[in-house]
Amino acid sequence: MKANLSFLLFLFPFFLSAQTQTIRGALRDQQAETPLIGATVQLLSAGGETLQGAMSNADGQFTLQNVPVGRQVLRVTYLGYEPLTVPNILVTAGKEVLLDLKLQESFSTLGEVVINGNADKDRPVNDLATVSARQFDTEQVLRYSGGRNDVAKLVANFAGVAANNDARNDIIIRGNSPTGVLWRLEGIPMPNPNHFSTLGTTGGPVSALNPNMIGTSDFLTGAFPAEYGNALAGVFDINLRTGNRDRYEFTGQIGAFSGMEALAEGPLNRKGNGSFAVAYRQSFVEIASAAGLNVGTAATPKYKDLTFNADFGNTKLGRFSLFGIGGQSSINFLAAEIDTTDLFANPDENAYVTSRFGVLGLKYSLLLNDRSYIRTVASVSYSGNTYESDDLLLDDAGPFRTNEVADDQVTYRLSSYFNTKVNNRLTLRTGVLAQIFALDSRADTRDRTPDFDGDGKPDWWTQRDYDGAFTQLEAYGQAQYRLTENLTLNGGLRSLYFEQTDDLALEPRAAINWQPAAKSTISLGYGMHHQTQPLPVFLFRSQLPDGSTVPTNDNLGFTRNQHLVLGYDFKPAPNWRLKAEAYYQWLSQVPVDAYPSSFSILNTGADFIFPERGALVNNGTGTNAGVELTVEKFFSRGWYGLFTLSLFDSKYKGADGVERSTAFNGQYVVNALAGREFPLGSSGRRFLTLDTKLTAAGGRPYTPVNLEASRAAGKEVLYEDQAFSQRLDNYFRWDVKIGFRLNSAKRKLSQTFFLDFQNVTNNKNIFAMRYNTVRQEIGRVDQIGFFPDILYRIEF
Repeated sequence: MKANLSFLLFLFPFFLSAQTQTIRGALRDQQAETPLIGATVQLLSAGGETLQGAMSNADGQFTLQNVPVGRQVLRVTYLGYEPLTVPNILVTAGKEVLLDLKLQESFSTLGEVVINGNADKDRPVNDLATVSARQFDTEQVLRYSGGRNDVAKLVANFAGVAANNDARNDIIIRGNSPTGVLWRLEGIPMPNPNHFSTLGTTGGPVSALNPNMIGTSDFLTGAFPAEYGNALAGVFDINLRTGNRDRYEFTGQIGAFSGMEALAEGPLNRKGNGSFAVAYRQSFVEIASAAGLNVGTAATPKYKDLTFNADFGNTKLGRFSLFGIGGQSSINFLAAEIDTTDLFANPDENAYVTSRFGVLGLKYSLLLNDRSYIRTVASVSYSGNTYESDDLLLDDAGPFRTNEVADDQVTYRLSSYFNTKVNNRLTLRTGVLAQIFALDSRADTRDRTPDFDGDGKPDWWTQRDYDGAFTQLEAYGQAQYRLTENLTLNGGLRSLYFEQTDDLALEPRAAINWQPAAKSTISLGYGMHHQTQPLPVFLFRSQLPDGSTVPTNDNLGFTRNQHLVLGYDFKPAPNWRLKAEAYYQWLSQVPVDAYPSSFSILNTGADFIFPERGALVNNGTGTNAGVELTVEKFFSRGWYGLFTLSLFDSKYKGADGVERSTAFNGQYVVNALAGREFPLGSSGRRFLTLDTKLTAAGGRPYTPVNLEASRAAGKEVLYEDQAFSQRLDNYFRWDVKIGFRLNSAKRKLSQTFFLDFQNVTNNKNIFAMRYNTVRQEIGRVDQIGFFPDILYRIEF
């Protein structure tokens, strides 16, 4: 393997002549999404001179050929629209550049605008999201240190996000539980897109979202517009990229963490009116282990995923695309082979884990006229997981089965909205979302349960047993109105109906953006948000004295979170940005115990399972407050920088009325990232990249272990009356990434090689304080130490 890698890396350096590539793109109106015909596209030199130009055709498409490899700048102008400058477009020899650009109609249509507009890398794709929202793309995922090719790890660098858990990618937004995150794919909700995921969670150890298939997407952290619902904390709005409609291209990639990958894309027909892109990945550790190589672990994680997007182009009936993503994963923890440092395994048992998920969707867009369109997405998704465990000490006859969990969920979704740009001031959007959940879920345990039949062994307890279907309906309307060129109002209303409890919620959303000066923007946003309860909690069955079980949480209503956000955005110079936001959130109707206790559902969701609590009531409360600072230098002149500071306080009250820190109240997170790109030689084909990242975060609160009670019970028992009264040590990590990018001189081929040294100081960041049933003492479990990740990529 090492020899083959070296051969590929240095196969083409002897070519000396310059190389060029093609830039293709499409231009659309930002609000109406109609193609812009006859727009001028210019390739600019470093000094701003025009090197070559092109005009957009009847479909708004343009092509620039013979563009030199390296970083390039485009400028787009169109009569009656604000000009757009797109800097730092990475052009490589192996792959054509595909752009999807939107222009905003000028507030004044008297001739061509003279404003010098730039493409704001921080501005979200959804133009109706104007508060606590930003975009991200594939290049950022690959560029930043310590990212492991994971979009969730990428957004952990942004202000307001905490993710100081190296073993999972759960996202904590402004102190909220990870269960409050909504994942959307192509405009419609999707199941948890992570390998080894479990029912009700939103994160996992390994992402199944392939960054090479992701287009420019949005990440929202608060007061999001009415288009988004059934979420308390934030939104991942993922868009898949389309393939090259004119040329077949291929990508191969291998990474120690993300696995081995193959990607193909190209035109669907000879007319160039459609395209496809498809990518397959498989765990590198699984392949290496099957080949007999020592991978350093006995519990081999096996995972694979497939992502595709087929765009059928414009037809007489409209525009259709078929998309999908699917993944499966499994791992066996066998006691005889368990590493003592393993974070998830028990040395006294065998455990067997499987997880599967998939989404198949059809998207349809119809332009009604030059100002209005309808977009409809229909999808079917599946998510399922199993967990089985055997106790090796309880029964001398052999392994004693203690847990059996099987979850299968099929969801049918239909989303449709109508969008119209009434004029250059007013845009309206209204839509509906219907979801039908078909769920077959059962969880049985006899792990330290009572012995009802007197045979000396624990008896089975059914914690949940559900086989049925239920419906969730949502509808919304929202508007954006430009009062003046510098003052924009956004308002909306969303409704959420859950059939299982017959609950209905109405959610007002509003935001205002004011630009008092050319470089400054002040924003204020408010949103009321509701969410249904995690299914393992909602379906939990309490055990009666005779051993039978009954559902006791099936009447739980929505949890509510009200967001208030004040922001200030300042751009002191081109490619520089300073942003500050302050927020306050009120949580209410939170599930807590019916009797005085410290329990609250707000502290769950960052693990594989949920606590075994029944007879919960919606009487809990919580608050999140904080300030955030972002100083960002977007990539230009060969370097970038990002500094984020988040100061926050996350509190809750259980049924006992005592205010405590939540499990996610780390109080601060600091990120500092920087990167530099160095050209090697004068040909412009070879580059060295250096990237680094520093993260420091406050230790999370935890509940201390009651040692004597744990020894007596034979399992971990906590001081519930001292919930989250102690803190883990603070978190610190330094990552360094070194990369090489090589463009072939005579062939359409480029290669990239990264060495990502994660936690280079080998800092012992604590994972948890746990009771060890074998040693009968409280022990410290640390997170992953120094970890070198490697990635090689070839495009042709």
